[in-house]
Amino acid sequence: MYALLANIVSKEGIIDLLFMLPVIFITLSLHELSHGYVAYKLGDPTAKMFGRLTMNPLKHIDPIGFIAMLLIGFGWARPVPVDSRYFKKPRRDLALVAAAGPGANLLLGIFCAFLLALVTVMQGDSFQGGMGGGFTLMKSLTILLYFFVVYNVFLAVFNLIPIPPLDGSKILYRFLPYQWVYKFQPYEKYVQLTLILLLLFSDSVFGISFLSVPAFWLIEKIMGFWYWVLT
Repeated sequence: MYALLANIVSKEGIIDLLFMLPVIFITLSLHELSHGYVAYKLGDPTAKMFGRLTMNPLKHIDPIGFIAMLLIGFGWARPVPVDSRYFKKPRRDLALVAAAGPGANLLLGIFCAFLLALVTVMQGDSFQGGMGGGFTLMKSLTILLYFFVVYNVFLAVFNLIPIPPLDGSKILYRFLPYQWVYKFQPYEKYVQLTLILLLLFSDSVFGISFLSVPAFWLIEKIMGFWYWVLT
């Protein structure tokens, strides 16, 4: 069923785009809101002062990052401003703020995976015919949920990579000695460039995106768990 869903949603590019737009808006907005909200709860009012504690995508979407996500599969939003001077324990709190974004995406992905499993189980074998005969409410909901699962899990996995400027690097810094972090910082821009090139050319060099393996493995485990629970 999972492979069938992946095959179906790839057939109609323009229809895919219509489903992708709200998914990307919500996914990126939730990611940035989560960063700002956790920072606010830890004492930093900066995100609140800039009006970033909202799900309004206009407050979070970066136009270039949004177009990149549509065209090449990965992109970015406008980073929520964080001022570590407000934190009682800056290293710990910065790590918590960093973890909030991918953590929220993973939770949303898990929840949408439950809904996706529930919808497909309710349909039984009726979905085997694909999209022939037009869209129904249940088929449209299935595709929408599929995109929510994929985009949120991929974004969580991507941001947990411990490479600057991704959230995973800020989490890793929490556990590294100060002198290591200090020595590494001058090289961050080169690491960022390497990451971008790897994302752009990994498909053509290796035949498969290096993100696809862990992300789809995790999706399959999550979906498998929910199918096991529901059946």
